[in-house]
Amino acid sequence: MGPLLPDIIDEFQLSHTVASLLTAIPDVLMGLLALPTPWLARRYGRDPVLLAALLLLCVAIAARAFAYNVEMLLLTTAGVGAGIAIAGALIAGYIKGNFPHKAAMVMGIYATALSFGSTVSAAISGPVAMHADTGWRMGAGMWSICAVIGLLCWLWIARLEKGGVSTAGQPSRLPWGNRTAWLVALFFAADNFLFYAILSWTAPMYIEYGTTPAVAGFILATFTTVFMVSNPILGAISKSTDRRSLLAACAILAVIGLLLMAIVPTWSPFISIALCAFGLGGAFTLGMTLPLDNTHSVDEANAWNAFVLTIGYLIAALGPLSVGFLRDLTQDFHLASWLLVVMAIIMLLITPWLKPHHAQS
Repeated sequence: MGPLLPDIIDEFQLSHTVASLLTAIPDVLMGLLALPTPWLARRYGRDPVLLAALLLLCVAIAARAFAYNVEMLLLTTAGVGAGIAIAGALIAGYIKGNFPHKAAMVMGIYATALSFGSTVSAAISGPVAMHADTGWRMGAGMWSICAVIGLLCWLWIARLEKGGVSTAGQPSRLPWGNRTAWLVALFFAADNFLFYAILSWTAPMYIEYGTTPAVAGFILATFTTVFMVSNPILGAISKSTDRRSLLAACAILAVIGLLLMAIVPTWSPFISIALCAFGLGGAFTLGMTLPLDNTHSVDEANAWNAFVLTIGYLIAALGPLSVGFLRDLTQDFHLASWLLVVMAIIMLLITPWLKPHHAQS
């Protein structure tokens, strides 16, 4: 939605704070709905729940393109967030069950697929909105086709497995009292706080700095492209379950990139955004793998993943919201840029404590 925000703001006369809800609402729901999703999967079966989520996602994306007031715009955005939340919360358990010894590599492939979708949409949504008679509505609504493709793909997976997903045994509890789980969740939160803030506001920020909407869209596409490239690279080179050195390297790259964006935003924005993206992309892949490193079964992996997604996305939702609020408060993005630098430093400071809890003495 980043490249479309200026047009949506103009049509509905939104403040930047309200406009940021278009990204913040899905983040909040990805956090809140991660908690009941393992129970839903045990009660109704993983595949029926996942297919229902993809159907909801398809309908909500299409309906948002026909929103005629702010309330409908936000309600359909909530539907988008709910669909993503429920479907996404079940993927980690699928990877744990089917690829237990290649978790980082497969998670890298999964994260690459997510990033590829973000890259394509960042590059295409803006130009489509500029040339379509319906403007941003076509740029936003056309992605319902992807939800249909996802629905058909998972129908195929469900058919191949033929109901072989086991839900036997006692359900694993959420790791509320586990220190490592909290640290993993906070690292994941910091990474996604930055990701969603940058995804939402990079294009509007660089438009304010004087670039054209097309160039601003390409800067955002650079972010998502490099983010995507870093996903499989980090997934492939990370062999040990103690991933702290790579996590720290990724956080340092994010800090450097964001410092350049805060201090000299118009100096080589493609370089600074690329440094930041490589760090955040690698950290995302490894952060998604951390719950799998700390668990021994599919159900336990689902419980840890639900916990991490809940804490992580609820905090991450503050990313686009706080940047939009600070933009309204100060009338520019300077202070908001420094907020992102601080969050990247926090992410770096957490990395020394991320050794898997079962490997600690």
